Amino acid sequence: MTTSNNVVWHHATVTRSRREQMNGHKGAILWFTGLSGAGKSTIAHAVEEQLHQSGCRTFVLDGDNVRHGLCEDLGFSPEDRTENIRRIGEMVKLFLEAGIIVLTAFISPIRHDRERVRSLVRTDDFIEIYCRCPLGVCEDRDVKGLYHQARLGKIKEFTGISSPYEAPEKPELILDTNVWPLDECASKVMALLSQRGIIRK
Repeated sequence: MTTSNNVVWHHATVTRSRREQMNGHKGAILWFTGLSGAGKSTIAHAVEEQLHQSGCRTFVLDGDNVRHGLCEDLGFSPEDRTENIRRIGEMVKLFLEAGIIVLTAFISPIRHDRERVRSLVRTDDFIEIYCRCPLGVCEDRDVKGLYHQARLGKIKEFTGISSPYEAPEKPELILDTNVWPLDECASKVMALLSQRGIIRK
């Protein structure tokens, strides 16, 4: 589907830089990726809590939550997964323009889909955080029993079992979530944000 010629981009007088100045920090996209059970949502919310306590404007977008609304019409076929990430990419770009630190917790298994989101924004706006964890550990953590159902063939195209996961080649940060405790993982993310000048030291 193509955009109508009658649709014209409207330029606002309140710019991203003015919003960031008011917020007291820069906007950024923290893109947590990894297998189901790797700790993406847990770490994202822990980081958000620290940022919030520091006075930062934040928002966490979680995979399950988004599929209850914005992407409720999508399944888990390769095409639907790509469309899911495309929609999320456009949404996080809007959060970025609002000067917000937006944290996303999506498996986002296909490397090309993640790179497509990265291409929507400036290079330093997109921070890919790979929550690296062995499949066996993720299965042991699986309180929902999804991996077990996937092993039995009851869930089709389940990432890591019947559908591939393409690990990031050059993520900005790798968190070995089977080795490091939650507080250490969160501290590493906070340190990176400070180092990159997104938040004040």
